[in-house]
Amino acid sequence: MLYNHKEGIAELNRLGAERIPFLFILSFDKKQIFISPLDELDDDIFYKVDTIRNFDPEPLTKKYDFKTYPIPYLRYKKSFEAILEEIRSGNTYLLNLTFQTPIETDLNLYEIFAGAKAKYKLYFKNQFICYSPEKFIEIEDETISTYPMKGTIDASLKDAQKKMLEDKKELAEHTMIVDLMRNDLGIIANDIQVKRFRYIDTITAGEKKLLQVSSHIEGHLELNWQERIGEILDKLTPAGSISGTPKRSTLNIIEKTEDYERGFYTGVFGIFEGSSLHSGVMIRFIEKIGDTLTYKSGGGITVDSDIKSEYEELNQKIYLPF
Repeated sequence: MLYNHKEGIAELNRLGAERIPFLFILSFDKKQIFISPLDELDDDIFYKVDTIRNFDPEPLTKKYDFKTYPIPYLRYKKSFEAILEEIRSGNTYLLNLTFQTPIETDLNLYEIFAGAKAKYKLYFKNQFICYSPEKFIEIEDETISTYPMKGTIDASLKDAQKKMLEDKKELAEHTMIVDLMRNDLGIIANDIQVKRFRYIDTITAGEKKLLQVSSHIEGHLELNWQERIGEILDKLTPAGSISGTPKRSTLNIIEKTEDYERGFYTGVFGIFEGSSLHSGVMIRFIEKIGDTLTYKSGGGITVDSDIKSEYEELNQKIYLPF
């Protein structure tokens, strides 16, 4: 069932307090929150949250067509330069700038979803899918962990991992997101620690492989945290890696600069099992609007960002992960 922000947070708290397992989906702006107990879930919603899933995998074996229609470079340049002006004015230090890209394929949404290789996947009523590599938070016992992902490079480039880890711009961007997520966790948890800083994951991106950089941050929750699941998710969203820092002013700039509504793209979804919680960030996202498919993607902009590299990364993230 879809709820508004206030009702959704209250329902999350209620189900958590009663230890009822459920699926939750929060839109980027949290104006739409979908919640359903797992035993009442509609039969046109499918999920994979790490190792938890409610469908049988169906590897894609047939040939398919896939075309993308990237936004014009000059259009990207206009928004990019507007963000740089906001950074120079001190209104943001890091902002995740996103766009919509029309795509065409002879695959339907479910075929893409079922065959996609990803840790976090969601198919929602033939309206949208995501196949995300990015974990959001997980809670086991009283330990809460988050795994911000920031930094992408083509794995086929010579010394790709070395280039990524030694890039000063990428280091600064990742450090800002880690600091933001440490502060966010500190609002709802104690004993915040960075357990791993800047480790590499390899992501399947169609015919390519991408290297992406993540960190692991951990904190300790009070007993009976289940009773305030709604509050916890509300305090931590939108995720820092797909918004920016400082969060409040950066969100205002995103609303002013991006020429579309993100909707559920860059929101979060997950499963509460009754005693633990697992969730992912909704990136690598395809939405169906009428008969048209739209892929939403983006990347972090800082004062040191190179426009051509950022434009290339935006389009590099548009792929089918088979």
